[in-house]
Amino acid sequence: MENISLHQQPRRRAVLLIGLLVMLFFHPALAGQPPIRITGKVTDGTSSVGLPGVTVQVKGTTTGTVTDGTGSYTIQADDNATLVFSSIGYQKIEIVIGGRTTINVPLVEDTKSLNEVVVVGYGTQRKSDVTGATVTIKGDELIKQPVLTATQALQGKAAGVQIISSGQPGSSPVVRIRGTGSALGGTAALFVVDGVLTDDISNINTADIVNVDVLKDASATAIYGSRGANGVVIITTKRGTVGKMTVNYSGNAGFRMPSYLVPMANSTEYANYVSAATGNIVSPGTTSTDWYKQILRNGFQQNHGISINGGTDKSTYFLSAGYYTDQGLVIDNQYKRFSIRANNDFTFNKYVKVGISASYANGDNQIANLGTAYNDAYRAAPLIQSKENGKYGNTSVYQNVGNPLMDIEKNNNHATDNRLLGSAYLEIKPVDWITYRTNIGGDWVNLNTREYNYQFNNDTTTFINPGGNQRNPNSNLKFINTRTFHWTWDNLITFNKKFDKHALTVLVGTTAEKYTLTSFTAFRKDVPAAQNLWYINTGNANTSTNDGSGDQYNRNSYIGRVNYNYNDKYLFTATIRADGSSRFPAQNRWGYFPSVGAGWVITNESFMASQQVFDMLKVRASWGKVGNDRIPTDAYTVTVAPNLAYPFGGGIATPGNAITQIKDPNVKWETTEEADLGVEFTALNGKLTGEVNYYNKKSRDLLINVKVPSVAGDADGVVLTNAASIQNQGFEFTLNWRGKITNDLSYRIGGNATLNQNKVIGLNGGQPILDGGIGANQQYTTRTDNGQPVGSFYVLQVLGVFQNSDEIANYKNAAGQVIQPSANAGDFKYQDTNGDGKIDDNDRVFAGSYQPKAYFGLNLGLTYKSFDLSVDFYGNVGNQIYNGKRAFRQSALDNVEKSVAYKRWSAGSGIQTEPAANSGNLPPSTYFIESGNFARINNLTLGYRVPDAVLKKIGASNVRVFVTGQNLFTLKKYSGFTAELPGFNTTSSAGIVTTGSPTTQGIELNAYPTPSTLVAGLNIGF
Repeated sequence: MENISLHQQPRRRAVLLIGLLVMLFFHPALAGQPPIRITGKVTDGTSSVGLPGVTVQVKGTTTGTVTDGTGSYTIQADDNATLVFSSIGYQKIEIVIGGRTTINVPLVEDTKSLNEVVVVGYGTQRKSDVTGATVTIKGDELIKQPVLTATQALQGKAAGVQIISSGQPGSSPVVRIRGTGSALGGTAALFVVDGVLTDDISNINTADIVNVDVLKDASATAIYGSRGANGVVIITTKRGTVGKMTVNYSGNAGFRMPSYLVPMANSTEYANYVSAATGNIVSPGTTSTDWYKQILRNGFQQNHGISINGGTDKSTYFLSAGYYTDQGLVIDNQYKRFSIRANNDFTFNKYVKVGISASYANGDNQIANLGTAYNDAYRAAPLIQSKENGKYGNTSVYQNVGNPLMDIEKNNNHATDNRLLGSAYLEIKPVDWITYRTNIGGDWVNLNTREYNYQFNNDTTTFINPGGNQRNPNSNLKFINTRTFHWTWDNLITFNKKFDKHALTVLVGTTAEKYTLTSFTAFRKDVPAAQNLWYINTGNANTSTNDGSGDQYNRNSYIGRVNYNYNDKYLFTATIRADGSSRFPAQNRWGYFPSVGAGWVITNESFMASQQVFDMLKVRASWGKVGNDRIPTDAYTVTVAPNLAYPFGGGIATPGNAITQIKDPNVKWETTEEADLGVEFTALNGKLTGEVNYYNKKSRDLLINVKVPSVAGDADGVVLTNAASIQNQGFEFTLNWRGKITNDLSYRIGGNATLNQNKVIGLNGGQPILDGGIGANQQYTTRTDNGQPVGSFYVLQVLGVFQNSDEIANYKNAAGQVIQPSANAGDFKYQDTNGDGKIDDNDRVFAGSYQPKAYFGLNLGLTYKSFDLSVDFYGNVGNQIYNGKRAFRQSALDNVEKSVAYKRWSAGSGIQTEPAANSGNLPPSTYFIESGNFARINNLTLGYRVPDAVLKKIGASNVRVFVTGQNLFTLKKYSGFTAELPGFNTTSSAGIVTTGSPTTQGIELNAYPTPSTLVAGLNIGF
């Protein structure tokens, strides 16, 4: 037996170990093989249509990719690895490669939607865990609409969200979430773009958007505290994905045209009407001008976008550029926007991640003088020609109304804005259940507005016939430069831990923000007409005036939120936010906004296991309080008016300073308290989904003017203070059905409806708000008062038309007084509401409001092989419109609508709805109020996807061509141009335009015509 020394044993073991490792390395069954290339296509398990954007990841690694526009993918992995396929709204699936190089995967829709992730304030949650009222609209749905902003495309897509659009190029629509909650404070929803808070998203290219999440109830919005009172719209833009670089182009081009023009009387009809109104014979002449056709046109519209997307497991990128133009329906009107975006994410390791989101947009807006021109086009006599041989027809010498064409051509208004919007974040995960995130964002805007008015005289060099009062003896130029900057900084820590059947997420943090505005205005007369000389220094220095303004406010906040889930059955959410705002005095600077919510997923109970109807059934309830600090920054600060003259002792007036406006030093937060109850369900194997909500929202301590004694020395006799309360309550219904008829044919039907009741429930000493003045004989047409909706029409009640003098003499009050002794046969008979024997403002009555009792959307879709068809409907019922343009008529020589010319009262006609031919200047009355009910085809799109076989030949991953029509047909009762009337625009001294005052909505005076749009487009990816 051989002896082996102990020191030799380790050496022999080492040799044996090395030999074994060599065998393992070279043995094909045991050694690691080089990765193989796997390709395939991911499709919808129901429709067999390719699914873009599906994440394909090698399990246990950071290697992954996403499917392209057709659902195709390519990835490299070991032949025995496992691929994980996941997409929002579908069940995750894992497949072992097993040496295969082609793997096609049908994804099954997640009928319970338990894994669908939605964006909430400062984070995300599974849809099933949300206890508040939220709704998500995918970017793929929004991009179908040929519009400037994503909010326009939201119309009819979400219950509880009312979108009131204007056709004016460059304008943003009014967004109302669950009704109007303020009368004088801000009513606009808050937008959050990649974590940056903003009030406007006209700079965002819709093609860059992944999802839009709308937070509707106070439980969901309380995390935003003072900014959440009017609802929150969270916009998430696209980010890079792991995989090879992909390039996508999306574009469309087409034309816009007025969807409806009010037929006006022609020369013959006009002459007959004016002859009857004045008693003088008017000849129709040889000219019959359609003034609307002179100032309106069909406008060209185009939208192009290109994006690049890709990255590795260490860094990803998304880059895009877009160009949008809208020529507008009014001559000399055009809007252009160029935008670029860069979103990048960098993963250093499993602990640290950083990213940036940056966008730049340049807007160029040639603004038509529509306000004046539209009113004049309605009133101008058709007997006058518009323009001939370079000279204008002189409407002002005939009837004291400006030539509408000259209104536009003799002024040049132009606005250019440059905007940078961006954010950067740092995310640290020291352990897998703790995340620290700091995010800093900024929104910088530089707006330059130029207004030039040409010089012209009322002589034969300008007009065919001289005279009249339409003239401008001195040219003038005004420049307004406005700069704003708004920064926000969030610091958040999130704890996310699971304990057996318990899941707990805790968020704590702080956020700070600051807003600054500076504006400067310069004005001079006698500036030369040559455009290259439009500078202030070229004008007359003796006519120079300058002005400036500014604003600044800060907010500081502390936030906390707890989400608890027990066994996917019982859900609980609690939120608290403390907000400090510099817009309030020190004693009222801080507001505290809590919320709680609870949910019960009934289908996860054992007693529901045997039922076959519901895939998911959840009941939820919530309560919350949010604030509103959108008030004037100087609302509580007393300021001094300079350079006021006062004759001390009755002598010569001496200039000095004085306090002319009393301020309430105790102004405080407007607050909104809301309770919400909802039911969500998915049924019949995912074919049917739905949601029902009830909400009751009360806004208190709203700003309103309160009268003060005249001896107090206040210039207007009122003080702005917290006094009013407004309530919105209603129901929301959403129902969607998806079905498959054959493997090639599938369809979807979706609908939503909202019932809302708005009313003022207390002024508490505040004065009713009178608004909606349109000129002529109508200083106000709306009144916001107790028990009525905000902006209710307040007018005289028309009882009919006096048919003869006997009716006039017999129309008396209880005391026997003739109520309208100066009336003539053919005049309106007005109700003597207070019975005092005369008609005046004390006889006005409430006659409805523009706020609808219900609004709804219907969305249909059909897919057959490579063809897809979608149709969207939108409408509202139960509201009224005030025909302000008809009420603005001020002279017997003003034109009238064709229907008025033919339906007017005449002796013996017995007509009770239309007065005799008259000279206008009628008082505000129910005659001018019409139904605002309407329903329209909001969008119709037909698309065709090029088959895969053709794509391979041309080297593309996705090609789709489509045609789209918007606002193709509208069914409405209103006789005017449009039933969508956001309200009068207000322009600040800084040149910032605010659309949609709630106390003037629904009045058509000079509203931009609603366009119908026809475009053709192309989507292509490589």
